[in-house]
Amino acid sequence: MFNNFEFLNPHYLFLLLIIPLLIIWYWFFNRYRKTPVIYSQIEAFSNRKNWRIRFRCLPDVLRMLVLILLIIAIARPQSYWNIMEKDREGIDIVLAMDISSSMLAEDFKPNRLEAAKAMAKEFVELRKDDNIGIVAFAGESYTQCPPTIDHIVVQELLDKLTTGQIDDGTAIGDGLATAVNRIKDSKTKSKAIILLTDGMNNLGSIDPLMAAEIAKKFNIRVYTIGVGNNGLAPLPYETPFGKQYQYVEVKIDEKLLKEIAKETNGKYFRSTNKKSLQSIFNDIDKMEKSVVNTTLFQQKAELGIFFIAIALLLFIAEELLRKTLFNTKP
Repeated sequence: MFNNFEFLNPHYLFLLLIIPLLIIWYWFFNRYRKTPVIYSQIEAFSNRKNWRIRFRCLPDVLRMLVLILLIIAIARPQSYWNIMEKDREGIDIVLAMDISSSMLAEDFKPNRLEAAKAMAKEFVELRKDDNIGIVAFAGESYTQCPPTIDHIVVQELLDKLTTGQIDDGTAIGDGLATAVNRIKDSKTKSKAIILLTDGMNNLGSIDPLMAAEIAKKFNIRVYTIGVGNNGLAPLPYETPFGKQYQYVEVKIDEKLLKEIAKETNGKYFRSTNKKSLQSIFNDIDKMEKSVVNTTLFQQKAELGIFFIAIALLLFIAEELLRKTLFNTKP
């Protein structure tokens, strides 16, 4: 079950040196604590050495075991569970997600951002062997999750993406450049960025086409998705009277997104429903995959609780024996 075993605080194991000292003290104390009683004759006691007398030290042995188990527990024994290495086929992918305020428009239900997150989570679930990361951008960009094979973490961090975390706006170039930086040094043969946005580049310090050139230099394909229906979209805003809506024109710089995709041998998709993402799945599945050696392991298992539980049972047993079978008080 457990392949590796270790103690987080091994220095506490030195406390086990107390046990031999306690045994010596117990032997010495029991030898010299006897009080002499004078009898006229001892024939009546010559055959009285029953099992209670023979096992009278059992409660003390249990006390020693309790102490040993507690010392082991505070040393925090741990184990890795099912560590194994295997070769997998996969690619490196970064999801670059637009989290500007316009992503709250409700032409998608419940809104564009939540719909995009749902599509991204579905994508992550299908890509079992890929390293996947997340970059978020609005008026600036940041890494929400570096590329990892732990897709549970990726999906949890996707859920935490919300608008208002950074300055508002649409810095497509910054978002793309940050995504490129996350996988440019990867050793896999195939690398891809999926960029989802609903607007036009209006902020940022890096030109989107320059970022696309950098992506091309590192053999990274960029798939761009314009999120939003044609025409006007209802955008909610808060007022003293509750949530109100204003209708805003959908402005997606499709020309720019197409140029980015073309420059990097990727594709552009207009996302008006979830079916458009399926086309991306099909394209990425056709990309050349790379064999990567990966170590997989589950989280460390804390074993101290088991030692504490056994120590508690032995302590209860000791107390019961002292107060019943081995009770020496009248």
